[in-house]
Amino acid sequence: QVRLEESGGGMVQAGGSLRLACTASGPAFSKYAVAWFREAPGKDRSNVASISESGQFTMYTDSVTGRFTISRDITKNTVYLKMNSLKSEDTALYYCAAGPSYSRVVQDYDYWGQGTQVTVSS
Repeated sequence: QVRLEESGGGMVQAGGSLRLACTASGPAFSKYAVAWFREAPGKDRSNVASISESGQFTMYTDSVTGRFTISRDITKNTVYLKMNSLKSEDTALYYCAAGPSYSRVVQDYDYWGQGTQVTVSS
């Protein structure tokens, strides 16, 4: 059983920064790839960033490349998403997910957090 909880969401002005955290409960979190997805009203849930089990590999959607950084601290069972230079288009409900495969695909992830809202004002 893996349970995920996101934190760090909130409201920021455009150009600002925010760091999301995904903390897992369960002994085998380090065996899972982790990804951040986001969902805005009326839009499909889409991948933002993913990180491999070891933390050695990462990937990002084009719109956040160079602005967002995903990382993980295995000792703390925590994955972070550092978001810089935020834009209004980044406004969404952000979800943390874990699964056995390192990918950008929703279906590859088995465990999901409840989501944390990020709102960027212009």
